[in-house]
Amino acid sequence: MWKGPAVAAPVWSVDPRTGKQREQVAVEATAQEVDAAVRAAHEVRGSLADRAVRAAFLRGAADALEAARDGLVETADAETALGPVRLTGELARTCYQLRAFADIVDEGAFLGVVIDHPDDTATPPVPDLRRYKVPLGVVAVYSASNFPFAFSVAGGDTASALAAGCPVVVKAHPDHPGLSELVVKVLRRAAREQGVPDAVVGLVHGFEAGLELIRHPLVAAAGFTGSVKGGRALFDAAAARPVPIPFHGELGSLNPVVVTEAAAAERAEAIGAGLAGSMTLGVGQFCVKPGLVLVPSGAAGDGLVKSLTDGVSDTDAGVLLDHRMRDNFLAGIAERTQLPDVESPVTPGAGGEHTVSAGFLTVPAGKLAGEGEHDVLLEECFGPVTVVARYDDDAEARAVLSRLPGNLTATVHLSTEEAEGRGRGPELLAELTPLAGRVLVNGWPTGVAVAPAQHHGGPYPATTSTSTSVGGTAIERWLRPVAYQNAPEALLPPELRDDNPLGLPRRFNGRLEH
Repeated sequence: MWKGPAVAAPVWSVDPRTGKQREQVAVEATAQEVDAAVRAAHEVRGSLADRAVRAAFLRGAADALEAARDGLVETADAETALGPVRLTGELARTCYQLRAFADIVDEGAFLGVVIDHPDDTATPPVPDLRRYKVPLGVVAVYSASNFPFAFSVAGGDTASALAAGCPVVVKAHPDHPGLSELVVKVLRRAAREQGVPDAVVGLVHGFEAGLELIRHPLVAAAGFTGSVKGGRALFDAAAARPVPIPFHGELGSLNPVVVTEAAAAERAEAIGAGLAGSMTLGVGQFCVKPGLVLVPSGAAGDGLVKSLTDGVSDTDAGVLLDHRMRDNFLAGIAERTQLPDVESPVTPGAGGEHTVSAGFLTVPAGKLAGEGEHDVLLEECFGPVTVVARYDDDAEARAVLSRLPGNLTATVHLSTEEAEGRGRGPELLAELTPLAGRVLVNGWPTGVAVAPAQHHGGPYPATTSTSTSVGGTAIERWLRPVAYQNAPEALLPPELRDDNPLGLPRRFNGRLEH
């Protein structure tokens, strides 16, 4: 077993605009420090048992983050170059998530309470059975690079795990370590104000610490947002443990878009402009960026490509989250543009010493319909680029779709008539549904609403489970059901007693009670 580095490596805050180190904010955690953080979290898990305390903690955390907004946004911008406007909005989303989960905790429906009294007339006879959900235990959370608030220390994984009653130990992302330190202090202060030990939120830094965390025997589940390579390594480690644990990972997504010939003929300019805005949003660093767009050949498709060209050409060069991502982006563009029959109406690439410029590539869809050297175009390229595949007929478009892996989103742009259920509208929706967790019609996937009906997940490699990481049902990842049979009333937890002292929604003898 790894025992930690011989010398603790410093963790630096780095300015992506210059690539220079700003300040040392922490040191990489040793194996002993990871063990201490996990054990401390495990020992205080009972402090989250009271739902009222959990809800108050989540709301207090949101209030405290808002109170510290200016300093947090300043630090986040210095480490990510995402800009104060974007980061202020993301922090607001993060606080909304925390309060939304507090409301879910108050409501109590997430516990899934079901009570069945004995029924000797049933076949087979039914004993007294009472079922609800309990927290799994300590959750390991792996922060994302591209959402330093909403998918990081106080992000959706942390909020949903705490709402479920699970302490968390967060592995900070190296792109925003200083912000991570500030946010964890805010969360711990909010915990103490509610009488909750601050060990319910732990934080560690370092690649090896992340591996040690997933292997720790007291870690009961993990949430991850990042690359396919990194996520798959952790997923495999979680499965290889003596006691495997659930690993809810978001790994990668191409987010295909299909534009029908009728839609392109009806509003080519608007679709092209919308695509330009979506693929360049946040310098193309959104997990739901449209990365492959099937556009018809012919005049209607030409108009869309012209509109896309105009929109992308007007986009300023931007800074990616770190220089490693910039290098990977440039290498990915070089590999793709060297392929035969690939053209770049607006060439993506280096915008300056530390920036990248947006662009897009075009390719005949037939080149993607079967295995070959163009397969790299069916892989995510993180940054401001998309691939426009021009198809000659519906069969060619269908052949490309049949080769795609799982995705977070799939989008179709239909004409007015098709959207009313005529033509290929229903057929296309049926073709896209197996590919993604969220299917959009006449819209763009960037922008993931935090709502009860939201699903942010999809078939592998988009995610490693069928769960969502956004929206109220994300809490279900950190719970497991347990049933009591013929347990005397005096021994039952209050959630399962007949008189319902907590006033919970439940199914009682087959009838829903609200």
